[in-house]
Amino acid sequence: MALDRWIALILLGICLAYGYTAWFTMDEGLAPFMRRNPIWPSTFPKVLSILGIIASMVILLGLEKDEQRIGEIDYRRLTDYNLGQAILLLALMALYALCLRSVGFLISTTSFLVLGSFILGERKWHVMLPVAFAATFIIWYLVQEILGIYMRPLPNFIVSLVGG
Repeated sequence: MALDRWIALILLGICLAYGYTAWFTMDEGLAPFMRRNPIWPSTFPKVLSILGIIASMVILLGLEKDEQRIGEIDYRRLTDYNLGQAILLLALMALYALCLRSVGFLISTTSFLVLGSFILGERKWHVMLPVAFAATFIIWYLVQEILGIYMRPLPNFIVSLVGG
């Protein structure tokens, strides 16, 4: 079996476990008043698990294959690929998750977007910075103000200086 199918099989297992958790265990502890809401905290994980299962099955069944085998990953030549970029992005994701609460959403997300695009090869700072700032602020505004879910926008010491 090709490397892409092995990866799809592993992802299928992860998506099935994630879907089981989303469908059967996440909603048990909901308060009674939240059970009447049209969107529950498990709605997005349910959608993600279904999409992940569909995508994994498409790869496992070979439905995405063309007659040409362009772009197939050769596991015997993994060193020919950009493993450095992939490892740096994974490290950046872990660092982002660790800094999100202490540094605040706005600073950590903007930094993640700028550094991630830099790692992937973007060098147009006049494009990267405004896009990262705008995307971060829009996401924060939608989650904070529209959905009403509090996300710490800035580090504690800045919030205490500004907020009193």
